[in-house]
Amino acid sequence: MPKLKTKSSAKKRFRLTSSGKVRASAAFKRHGLSKRSQKMKRQSRGTMILADADARIVKSYLPYG
Repeated sequence: MPKLKTKSSAKKRFRLTSSGKVRASAAFKRHGLSKRSQKMKRQSRGTMILADADARIVKSYLPYG
């Protein structure tokens, strides 16, 4: 069987935890931050765990993740 290809965009944006959950950066933090509340910017620091429905899609992009 040939090897499966990993989506290059996914391997740059997502990491898997040791328990198999998908870790990603928070959205809406690139530009236009002056209009965001301080609470939103503070809670969006670091990374977050994706919801199950989204994680299922991302895992299909990372066959060997």
